[in-house]
Amino acid sequence: MNRNLILLAVCIAAISMPLNFTAAAVALPAIGRAYGGSPIALNWVTNAFMLTFGSCLMLAGALADSYGRKRVFVSGVTAFALFSAALVLAPNLLCFDLLRAAQGIAAAAAFSGGMSALAQEFEGPAAVRAFSFVGSSFGIGLAFGPIASGLMIEAFGWHMIFLMITVLAALASVLGLRYMHETRNPDAAGIDWPGAISFTWALGIFTYAVLMAPERGWSDPWVVTLLAVSLLSFIAFVIIERRVAQPMLDLTLFRYPRFVGVQLLAAAPAYAYVVLLVLLPIRFVGIDGMSELAAGQLMIALSAPLLVLPIAAGMLTRWLSASIICGIGLLISAGGLFWLSHIPTGSAAVDLIWPMFVIGAGISLPWGLMDGLAVSVVPKERAGMATGIFSTTRVAGEGVAVAIVTALLSALTSRHLNGVNVTEAAQHLVTGDLPGAQSLLPGTAQALLVHGYSDAFSTLLLILSSITVATAAVVFVFLDRGNGSNHEALECQQDQLA
Repeated sequence: MNRNLILLAVCIAAISMPLNFTAAAVALPAIGRAYGGSPIALNWVTNAFMLTFGSCLMLAGALADSYGRKRVFVSGVTAFALFSAALVLAPNLLCFDLLRAAQGIAAAAAFSGGMSALAQEFEGPAAVRAFSFVGSSFGIGLAFGPIASGLMIEAFGWHMIFLMITVLAALASVLGLRYMHETRNPDAAGIDWPGAISFTWALGIFTYAVLMAPERGWSDPWVVTLLAVSLLSFIAFVIIERRVAQPMLDLTLFRYPRFVGVQLLAAAPAYAYVVLLVLLPIRFVGIDGMSELAAGQLMIALSAPLLVLPIAAGMLTRWLSASIICGIGLLISAGGLFWLSHIPTGSAAVDLIWPMFVIGAGISLPWGLMDGLAVSVVPKERAGMATGIFSTTRVAGEGVAVAIVTALLSALTSRHLNGVNVTEAAQHLVTGDLPGAQSLLPGTAQALLVHGYSDAFSTLLLILSSITVATAAVVFVFLDRGNGSNHEALECQQDQLA
Protein backbone atom coordinates (compact mmCIF):
# COMPACT_ATOMS: atom_id res chain seq x y z
CA MET A 1 0.00 0.00 0.00
CA ASN A 2 2.81 2.43 0.93
CA ARG A 3 4.57 2.00 -2.38
CA ASN A 4 1.37 2.92 -4.21
CA LEU A 5 1.22 6.14 -2.18
CA ILE A 6 4.87 6.78 -3.08
CA LEU A 7 3.89 6.29 -6.72
CA LEU A 8 1.00 8.73 -6.19
CA ALA A 9 3.38 11.36 -4.76
CA VAL A 10 5.69 11.08 -7.78
CA CYS A 11 2.74 11.12 -10.18
CA ILE A 12 1.34 14.31 -8.63
CA ALA A 13 4.75 15.94 -8.95
CA ALA A 14 4.89 14.67 -12.52
CA ILE A 15 1.55 16.37 -13.25
CA SER A 16 2.71 19.72 -11.89
CA MET A 17 5.89 19.97 -14.01
CA PRO A 18 4.38 19.78 -17.52
CA LEU A 19 1.48 21.88 -16.23
CA ASN A 20 4.06 24.50 -15.24
CA PHE A 21 5.52 24.33 -18.76
CA THR A 22 2.32 24.40 -20.84
CA ALA A 23 0.58 26.93 -18.60
CA ALA A 24 3.35 29.46 -19.17
CA ALA A 25 3.01 29.04 -22.94
CA VAL A 26 -0.75 29.66 -22.87
CA ALA A 27 -0.39 32.55 -20.42
CA LEU A 28 2.50 34.18 -22.30
CA PRO A 29 0.37 36.86 -24.04
CA ALA A 30 -1.34 37.69 -20.72
CA ILE A 31 2.01 37.81 -18.90
CA GLY A 32 3.32 40.08 -21.66
CA ARG A 33 0.37 42.43 -21.18
CA ALA A 34 0.99 42.49 -17.42
CA TYR A 35 4.75 43.11 -17.48
CA GLY A 36 5.54 44.34 -20.99
CA GLY A 37 8.97 43.44 -22.32
CA SER A 38 10.53 42.55 -25.65
CA PRO A 39 9.83 39.27 -27.48
CA ILE A 40 13.21 37.95 -26.34
CA ALA A 41 12.48 38.80 -22.70
CA LEU A 42 9.12 37.04 -22.92
CA ASN A 43 10.78 33.97 -24.42
CA TRP A 44 12.69 33.60 -21.16
CA VAL A 45 9.41 32.87 -19.35
CA THR A 46 9.67 29.37 -20.86
CA ASN A 47 13.42 29.29 -21.57
CA ALA A 48 14.59 30.09 -18.03
CA PHE A 49 12.75 27.08 -16.61
CA MET A 50 14.02 24.72 -19.31
CA LEU A 51 17.62 25.98 -19.00
CA THR A 52 18.01 25.28 -15.29
CA PHE A 53 15.82 22.16 -15.30
CA GLY A 54 17.87 20.47 -18.00
CA SER A 55 21.25 21.63 -16.71
CA CYS A 56 20.75 20.43 -13.13
CA LEU A 57 19.18 17.01 -13.65
CA MET A 58 22.45 15.10 -13.77
CA LEU A 59 23.68 16.70 -10.55
CA ALA A 60 20.30 16.10 -8.91
CA GLY A 61 20.47 12.40 -9.82
CA ALA A 62 23.94 12.12 -8.28
CA LEU A 63 22.74 13.89 -5.13
CA ALA A 64 19.80 11.48 -4.87
CA ASP A 65 22.06 8.42 -5.08
CA SER A 66 24.52 9.81 -2.53
CA TYR A 67 22.40 11.68 0.01
CA GLY A 68 19.01 10.01 -0.27
CA ARG A 69 16.25 9.87 -2.84
CA LYS A 70 13.54 10.89 -0.36
CA ARG A 71 15.54 13.86 0.89
CA VAL A 72 16.19 15.16 -2.61
CA PHE A 73 12.59 14.57 -3.76
CA VAL A 74 10.92 16.25 -0.77
CA SER A 75 13.36 19.17 -0.78
CA GLY A 76 12.90 19.68 -4.51
CA VAL A 77 9.13 19.48 -4.64
CA THR A 78 8.78 21.74 -1.57
CA ALA A 79 11.04 24.38 -3.12
CA PHE A 80 9.11 24.03 -6.38
CA ALA A 81 5.87 24.83 -4.50
CA LEU A 82 7.41 27.88 -2.82
CA PHE A 83 8.85 29.32 -6.04
CA SER A 84 5.54 28.75 -7.83
CA ALA A 85 3.74 30.73 -5.14
CA ALA A 86 6.35 33.49 -5.34
CA LEU A 87 5.65 33.97 -9.07
CA VAL A 88 2.31 35.47 -8.15
CA LEU A 89 4.09 38.28 -6.31
CA ALA A 90 6.83 38.96 -8.88
CA PRO A 91 7.12 42.77 -9.29
CA ASN A 92 8.55 42.74 -12.83
CA LEU A 93 9.44 40.47 -15.73
CA LEU A 94 13.10 40.09 -14.69
CA CYS A 95 12.11 38.84 -11.25
CA PHE A 96 9.51 36.56 -12.85
CA ASP A 97 12.14 35.02 -15.15
CA LEU A 98 14.58 34.51 -12.26
CA LEU A 99 11.89 32.71 -10.27
CA ARG A 100 11.18 30.52 -13.30
CA ALA A 101 14.88 29.61 -13.32
CA ALA A 102 14.69 28.75 -9.62
CA GLN A 103 11.65 26.58 -10.37
CA GLY A 104 13.76 24.63 -12.85
CA ILE A 105 16.44 23.83 -10.25
CA ALA A 106 13.80 22.65 -7.78
CA ALA A 107 12.01 20.61 -10.46
CA ALA A 108 15.29 18.85 -11.33
CA ALA A 109 15.68 17.72 -7.72
CA ALA A 110 12.05 16.62 -7.46
CA PHE A 111 12.11 14.70 -10.73
CA SER A 112 15.44 12.91 -10.22
CA GLY A 113 14.72 12.07 -6.59
CA GLY A 114 11.22 10.81 -7.34
CA MET A 115 12.11 8.67 -10.35
CA SER A 116 15.12 7.05 -8.68
CA ALA A 117 13.00 6.38 -5.57
CA LEU A 118 10.45 4.52 -7.71
CA ALA A 119 13.23 2.35 -9.14
CA GLN A 120 13.89 1.11 -5.58
CA GLU A 121 10.23 0.29 -4.91
CA PHE A 122 9.25 -1.52 -8.12
CA GLU A 123 10.94 -4.25 -10.14
CA GLY A 124 10.21 -6.17 -13.33
CA PRO A 125 6.71 -5.83 -14.82
CA ALA A 126 5.59 -3.78 -11.81
CA ALA A 127 8.28 -1.22 -12.62
CA VAL A 128 7.09 -1.01 -16.23
CA ARG A 129 3.55 -0.32 -15.03
CA ALA A 130 4.71 2.20 -12.43
CA PHE A 131 6.73 4.22 -14.92
CA SER A 132 3.83 4.00 -17.36
CA PHE A 133 1.63 5.65 -14.74
CA VAL A 134 4.23 8.41 -14.38
CA GLY A 135 4.14 8.84 -18.15
CA SER A 136 0.36 9.12 -18.04
CA SER A 137 0.66 11.66 -15.21
CA PHE A 138 2.79 13.79 -17.48
CA GLY A 139 0.02 13.35 -20.01
CA ILE A 140 -2.54 14.69 -17.56
CA GLY A 141 -0.43 17.79 -17.01
CA LEU A 142 0.02 18.25 -20.73
CA ALA A 143 -3.60 17.50 -21.64
CA PHE A 144 -5.30 19.63 -19.03
CA GLY A 145 -2.63 22.31 -18.67
CA PRO A 146 -3.75 24.38 -21.67
CA ILE A 147 -7.49 24.12 -20.97
CA ALA A 148 -7.06 24.71 -17.23
CA SER A 149 -4.84 27.69 -17.97
CA GLY A 150 -7.34 29.13 -20.43
CA LEU A 151 -10.21 28.78 -17.95
CA MET A 152 -8.24 30.34 -15.11
CA ILE A 153 -6.95 33.24 -17.21
CA GLU A 154 -10.49 34.14 -18.29
CA ALA A 155 -12.02 33.67 -14.82
CA PHE A 156 -9.30 34.77 -12.39
CA GLY A 157 -6.23 35.91 -14.32
CA TRP A 158 -2.93 34.14 -15.01
CA HIS A 159 -1.82 34.28 -11.34
CA MET A 160 -4.23 31.49 -10.41
CA ILE A 161 -2.35 29.02 -12.63
CA PHE A 162 0.73 29.13 -10.45
CA LEU A 163 -1.31 28.91 -7.27
CA MET A 164 -2.80 25.65 -8.57
CA ILE A 165 0.71 24.35 -9.29
CA THR A 166 1.69 25.32 -5.73
CA VAL A 167 -1.14 23.23 -4.28
CA LEU A 168 -0.22 20.16 -6.36
CA ALA A 169 3.46 20.38 -5.45
CA ALA A 170 2.64 20.83 -1.76
CA LEU A 171 0.45 17.72 -1.83
CA ALA A 172 3.25 15.70 -3.43
CA SER A 173 5.64 16.97 -0.76
CA VAL A 174 3.34 15.85 2.09
CA LEU A 175 2.86 12.38 0.59
CA GLY A 176 6.57 11.96 -0.06
CA LEU A 177 7.50 13.06 3.45
CA ARG A 178 4.98 10.68 5.01
CA TYR A 179 5.34 7.51 2.92
CA MET A 180 8.60 7.53 0.94
CA HIS A 181 11.45 5.41 2.26
CA GLU A 182 14.93 6.85 2.44
CA THR A 183 17.33 5.00 0.14
CA ARG A 184 20.76 5.75 -1.28
CA ASN A 185 23.52 4.02 -3.19
CA PRO A 186 25.55 2.14 -0.52
CA ASP A 187 28.66 2.29 -2.70
CA ALA A 188 28.49 6.03 -3.24
CA ALA A 189 31.66 7.78 -2.11
CA GLY A 190 30.31 11.30 -2.21
CA ILE A 191 29.56 13.61 -5.10
CA ASP A 192 31.90 13.91 -8.04
CA TRP A 193 31.91 17.69 -7.65
CA PRO A 194 34.45 18.47 -10.40
CA GLY A 195 32.38 16.38 -12.84
CA ALA A 196 29.09 17.80 -11.58
CA ILE A 197 30.23 21.41 -11.81
CA SER A 198 31.91 21.03 -15.22
CA PHE A 199 28.89 19.26 -16.73
CA THR A 200 26.30 21.65 -15.30
CA TRP A 201 28.43 24.61 -16.42
CA ALA A 202 28.99 23.16 -19.92
CA LEU A 203 25.34 22.32 -20.54
CA GLY A 204 24.14 25.60 -19.06
CA ILE A 205 26.51 27.66 -21.21
CA PHE A 206 25.60 25.69 -24.34
CA THR A 207 21.87 26.07 -23.74
CA TYR A 208 22.28 29.77 -22.99
CA ALA A 209 24.20 30.26 -26.24
CA VAL A 210 21.44 28.54 -28.22
CA LEU A 211 18.81 30.68 -26.52
CA MET A 212 20.75 33.88 -27.28
CA ALA A 213 21.32 33.02 -30.95
CA PRO A 214 17.86 34.12 -32.21
CA GLU A 215 18.43 37.60 -30.75
CA ARG A 216 22.08 38.10 -31.69
CA GLY A 217 22.61 35.71 -34.63
CA TRP A 218 24.72 32.55 -34.80
CA SER A 219 27.79 34.44 -36.03
CA ASP A 220 27.70 36.96 -33.18
CA PRO A 221 31.08 36.95 -31.34
CA TRP A 222 29.39 36.50 -27.95
CA VAL A 223 27.38 33.49 -29.14
CA VAL A 224 30.44 31.93 -30.82
CA THR A 225 32.46 32.47 -27.63
CA LEU A 226 29.80 30.81 -25.50
CA LEU A 227 29.65 27.81 -27.83
CA ALA A 228 33.44 27.48 -27.75
CA VAL A 229 33.49 27.67 -23.94
CA SER A 230 30.80 25.01 -23.70
CA LEU A 231 32.75 22.69 -26.04
CA LEU A 232 35.93 23.07 -24.00
CA SER A 233 33.92 22.50 -20.81
CA PHE A 234 32.42 19.28 -22.18
CA ILE A 235 35.92 18.06 -23.10
CA ALA A 236 37.09 18.87 -19.56
CA PHE A 237 34.10 16.96 -18.18
CA VAL A 238 34.96 13.83 -20.18
CA ILE A 239 38.59 13.98 -19.02
CA ILE A 240 37.47 14.33 -15.39
CA GLU A 241 34.99 11.44 -15.62
CA ARG A 242 37.65 9.10 -17.06
CA ARG A 243 39.93 9.74 -14.10
CA VAL A 244 37.70 9.73 -11.01
CA ALA A 245 36.85 6.51 -9.12
CA GLN A 246 33.15 7.30 -8.69
CA PRO A 247 32.15 9.37 -11.75
CA MET A 248 28.86 11.20 -11.91
CA LEU A 249 28.48 9.83 -15.44
CA ASP A 250 29.73 6.31 -16.05
CA LEU A 251 31.05 6.65 -19.60
CA THR A 252 31.26 2.85 -19.98
CA LEU A 253 27.46 2.83 -20.28
CA PHE A 254 27.82 4.20 -23.79
CA ARG A 255 29.39 0.92 -24.87
CA TYR A 256 25.92 -0.57 -24.88
CA PRO A 257 23.90 0.22 -28.03
CA ARG A 258 20.64 -0.20 -26.14
CA PHE A 259 21.63 2.47 -23.61
CA VAL A 260 22.59 4.81 -26.46
CA GLY A 261 19.27 4.05 -28.14
CA VAL A 262 17.40 5.05 -24.99
CA GLN A 263 19.20 8.42 -24.96
CA LEU A 264 18.31 9.04 -28.62
CA LEU A 265 14.73 8.09 -27.86
CA ALA A 266 14.70 10.57 -24.98
CA ALA A 267 15.41 13.46 -27.35
CA ALA A 268 12.74 12.48 -29.90
CA PRO A 269 9.68 14.03 -28.17
CA ALA A 270 11.47 17.38 -27.99
CA TYR A 271 11.13 18.12 -31.70
CA ALA A 272 8.26 15.77 -32.50
CA TYR A 273 5.94 17.04 -29.78
CA VAL A 274 7.20 19.38 -27.03
CA VAL A 275 8.02 22.29 -29.34
CA LEU A 276 4.37 22.25 -30.44
CA LEU A 277 3.27 22.78 -26.83
CA VAL A 278 4.97 26.17 -27.03
CA LEU A 279 4.43 27.15 -30.67
CA LEU A 280 0.80 26.13 -31.21
CA PRO A 281 -0.80 28.09 -28.32
CA ILE A 282 1.14 31.18 -29.44
CA ARG A 283 -0.06 30.64 -33.01
CA PHE A 284 -3.67 30.06 -31.99
CA VAL A 285 -3.91 33.08 -29.67
CA GLY A 286 -1.54 35.56 -31.31
CA ILE A 287 -1.95 34.79 -35.02
CA ASP A 288 -5.32 33.05 -35.39
CA GLY A 289 -6.97 35.36 -32.85
CA MET A 290 -8.44 32.63 -30.63
CA SER A 291 -9.13 33.26 -26.97
CA GLU A 292 -6.87 31.56 -24.41
CA LEU A 293 -9.78 29.26 -23.53
CA ALA A 294 -10.39 28.23 -27.15
CA ALA A 295 -6.66 27.61 -27.66
CA GLY A 296 -6.54 25.50 -24.51
CA GLN A 297 -9.50 23.44 -25.65
CA LEU A 298 -7.89 22.81 -29.02
CA MET A 299 -4.59 21.75 -27.40
CA ILE A 300 -6.40 18.84 -25.74
CA ALA A 301 -6.38 17.10 -29.13
CA LEU A 302 -2.57 17.06 -28.98
CA SER A 303 -2.20 16.00 -25.35
CA ALA A 304 -5.24 13.84 -24.57
CA PRO A 305 -3.68 10.61 -25.93
CA LEU A 306 -1.06 10.82 -23.17
CA LEU A 307 -3.80 10.17 -20.63
CA VAL A 308 -4.15 6.50 -21.59
CA LEU A 309 -1.75 5.40 -24.31
CA PRO A 310 1.45 5.34 -22.17
CA ILE A 311 -0.21 2.70 -19.97
CA ALA A 312 -1.36 0.84 -23.08
CA ALA A 313 2.23 0.89 -24.36
CA GLY A 314 3.38 -0.76 -21.14
CA MET A 315 0.82 -3.53 -21.66
CA LEU A 316 1.86 -4.01 -25.30
CA THR A 317 5.37 -5.00 -24.18
CA ARG A 318 3.92 -8.45 -23.41
CA TRP A 319 3.68 -9.07 -27.15
CA LEU A 320 5.96 -6.54 -28.88
CA SER A 321 9.50 -5.35 -28.22
CA ALA A 322 10.08 -1.84 -26.93
CA SER A 323 11.89 -0.89 -30.14
CA ILE A 324 8.90 -1.86 -32.29
CA ILE A 325 6.44 0.06 -30.10
CA CYS A 326 8.64 3.16 -29.88
CA GLY A 327 9.60 3.15 -33.56
CA ILE A 328 6.00 2.76 -34.73
CA GLY A 329 4.95 5.55 -32.38
CA LEU A 330 7.54 7.92 -33.83
CA LEU A 331 6.45 7.09 -37.38
CA ILE A 332 2.82 7.83 -36.47
CA SER A 333 3.89 11.14 -34.94
CA ALA A 334 5.87 11.99 -38.08
CA GLY A 335 2.76 11.31 -40.16
CA GLY A 336 0.77 13.70 -37.99
CA LEU A 337 3.41 16.41 -38.37
CA PHE A 338 3.31 15.97 -42.15
CA TRP A 339 -0.50 16.19 -42.11
CA LEU A 340 -0.48 19.31 -39.92
CA SER A 341 2.00 20.99 -42.26
CA HIS A 342 -0.74 21.09 -44.88
CA ILE A 343 -3.22 22.93 -42.59
CA PRO A 344 -2.64 26.69 -43.08
CA THR A 345 -2.99 29.35 -40.44
CA GLY A 346 -6.59 30.49 -39.95
CA SER A 347 -8.11 27.08 -40.72
CA ALA A 348 -11.13 25.84 -38.80
CA ALA A 349 -10.47 24.06 -35.52
CA VAL A 350 -11.98 20.84 -36.85
CA ASP A 351 -9.26 20.70 -39.53
CA LEU A 352 -6.54 20.92 -36.86
CA ILE A 353 -7.91 18.40 -34.37
CA TRP A 354 -7.13 15.16 -36.19
CA PRO A 355 -3.51 15.78 -37.21
CA MET A 356 -2.82 17.05 -33.69
CA PHE A 357 -4.43 13.94 -32.24
CA VAL A 358 -2.27 11.70 -34.48
CA ILE A 359 0.89 13.49 -33.30
CA GLY A 360 -0.10 13.03 -29.67
CA ALA A 361 -1.11 9.39 -30.16
CA GLY A 362 2.19 8.57 -31.85
CA ILE A 363 4.40 10.18 -29.21
CA SER A 364 2.38 8.55 -26.40
CA LEU A 365 3.70 5.08 -27.26
CA PRO A 366 7.39 5.72 -26.51
CA TRP A 367 6.43 8.18 -23.76
CA GLY A 368 5.16 5.39 -21.51
CA LEU A 369 8.27 3.24 -21.96
CA MET A 370 11.14 5.71 -21.89
CA ASP A 371 11.55 6.16 -18.14
CA GLY A 372 11.45 2.43 -17.47
CA LEU A 373 13.97 1.78 -20.24
CA ALA A 374 16.26 4.44 -18.78
CA VAL A 375 16.74 2.55 -15.50
CA SER A 376 16.56 -0.97 -16.97
CA VAL A 377 20.10 -0.99 -18.33
CA VAL A 378 21.99 -0.01 -15.17
CA PRO A 379 22.33 -1.57 -11.70
CA LYS A 380 19.51 -0.69 -9.36
CA GLU A 381 21.86 1.21 -7.06
CA ARG A 382 22.74 3.63 -9.87
CA ALA A 383 19.11 4.41 -10.72
CA GLY A 384 19.58 8.06 -9.81
CA MET A 385 22.47 8.37 -12.25
CA ALA A 386 20.50 6.63 -15.01
CA THR A 387 17.50 8.85 -14.38
CA GLY A 388 19.76 11.90 -14.39
CA ILE A 389 21.36 10.97 -17.72
CA PHE A 390 18.05 10.17 -19.38
CA SER A 391 16.21 13.16 -17.95
CA THR A 392 19.06 15.48 -18.87
CA THR A 393 18.98 14.23 -22.43
CA ARG A 394 15.22 14.67 -22.58
CA VAL A 395 14.79 17.99 -20.80
CA ALA A 396 17.96 19.65 -22.09
CA GLY A 397 16.96 18.41 -25.53
CA GLU A 398 13.58 20.05 -25.07
CA GLY A 399 15.11 23.36 -24.04
CA VAL A 400 17.58 23.34 -26.91
CA ALA A 401 14.91 22.16 -29.37
CA VAL A 402 12.51 24.94 -28.37
CA ALA A 403 15.26 27.54 -28.80
CA ILE A 404 16.47 26.17 -32.15
CA VAL A 405 12.99 25.61 -33.57
CA THR A 406 11.90 29.10 -32.49
CA ALA A 407 14.99 30.58 -34.16
CA LEU A 408 14.35 28.49 -37.27
CA LEU A 409 10.71 29.59 -37.45
CA SER A 410 11.80 33.21 -37.10
CA ALA A 411 14.36 32.80 -39.91
CA LEU A 412 11.86 31.04 -42.18
CA THR A 413 9.25 33.72 -41.49
CA SER A 414 11.65 36.57 -42.28
CA ARG A 415 12.28 35.02 -45.72
CA HIS A 416 8.60 35.54 -46.56
CA LEU A 417 8.55 39.22 -45.50
CA ASN A 418 9.73 42.37 -47.26
CA GLY A 419 10.98 45.51 -45.60
CA VAL A 420 13.77 46.99 -43.51
CA ASN A 421 12.85 45.42 -40.16
CA VAL A 422 11.92 41.91 -41.33
CA THR A 423 14.08 40.10 -38.75
CA GLU A 424 12.59 41.96 -35.81
CA ALA A 425 9.09 41.70 -37.27
CA ALA A 426 9.51 37.93 -37.66
CA GLN A 427 10.51 37.68 -33.98
CA HIS A 428 7.31 39.49 -33.02
CA LEU A 429 5.25 37.09 -35.16
CA VAL A 430 6.90 34.05 -33.57
CA THR A 431 5.90 35.33 -30.12
CA GLY A 432 2.33 35.95 -31.30
CA ASP A 433 2.61 39.74 -31.46
CA LEU A 434 0.92 40.41 -34.80
CA PRO A 435 0.25 44.15 -34.11
CA GLY A 436 3.90 44.61 -33.13
CA ALA A 437 5.05 43.01 -36.37
CA GLN A 438 2.73 45.21 -38.41
CA SER A 439 4.00 48.35 -36.65
CA LEU A 440 7.51 47.46 -37.82
CA LEU A 441 6.30 46.87 -41.40
CA PRO A 442 3.57 49.53 -41.78
CA GLY A 443 3.34 49.10 -45.53
CA THR A 444 2.59 45.38 -45.30
CA ALA A 445 -0.98 44.18 -45.02
CA GLN A 446 -1.80 42.01 -42.03
CA ALA A 447 -2.95 39.22 -44.35
CA LEU A 448 0.50 39.08 -45.95
CA LEU A 449 2.17 38.83 -42.55
CA VAL A 450 -0.10 35.96 -41.57
CA HIS A 451 0.49 34.24 -44.91
CA GLY A 452 4.27 34.50 -44.53
CA TYR A 453 4.09 33.08 -41.02
CA SER A 454 1.81 30.27 -42.21
CA ASP A 455 4.19 29.22 -45.00
CA ALA A 456 7.13 29.27 -42.59
CA PHE A 457 5.21 27.19 -40.03
CA SER A 458 4.38 24.57 -42.71
CA THR A 459 8.02 24.32 -43.77
CA LEU A 460 9.08 23.92 -40.15
CA LEU A 461 6.63 21.04 -39.63
CA LEU A 462 7.97 19.26 -42.71
CA ILE A 463 11.49 19.53 -41.29
CA LEU A 464 10.36 18.16 -37.93
CA SER A 465 8.55 15.29 -39.64
CA SER A 466 11.72 14.30 -41.52
CA ILE A 467 13.82 14.37 -38.34
CA THR A 468 11.25 12.19 -36.55
CA VAL A 469 11.32 9.59 -39.33
CA ALA A 470 15.12 9.45 -39.13
CA THR A 471 14.97 9.02 -35.35
CA ALA A 472 12.47 6.18 -35.70
CA ALA A 473 14.92 4.35 -37.98
CA VAL A 474 17.72 4.73 -35.44
CA VAL A 475 15.47 3.53 -32.59
CA PHE A 476 14.48 0.41 -34.55
CA VAL A 477 18.17 -0.49 -34.88
CA PHE A 478 19.64 0.50 -31.50
CA LEU A 479 16.99 -0.57 -29.01
CA ASP A 480 17.03 -4.19 -30.20
CA ARG A 481 20.81 -4.52 -30.04
CA GLY A 482 22.35 -6.27 -27.06
CA ASN A 483 21.17 -9.25 -25.07
CA GLY A 484 18.47 -7.61 -23.00
CA SER A 485 18.26 -5.16 -20.20
CA ASN A 486 19.02 -7.54 -17.32
CA HIS A 487 22.14 -8.87 -19.00
CA GLU A 488 23.35 -5.35 -19.75
CA ALA A 489 22.72 -4.30 -16.15
CA LEU A 490 24.78 -7.27 -14.97
CA GLU A 491 27.58 -6.31 -17.35
CA CYS A 492 27.46 -2.76 -15.96
CA GLN A 493 27.86 -4.12 -12.42
CA GLN A 494 30.80 -6.27 -13.49
CA ASP A 495 32.44 -3.25 -15.14
CA GLN A 496 32.09 -1.23 -11.97
CA LEU A 497 33.51 -4.02 -9.81
CA ALA A 498 36.47 -4.57 -12.15
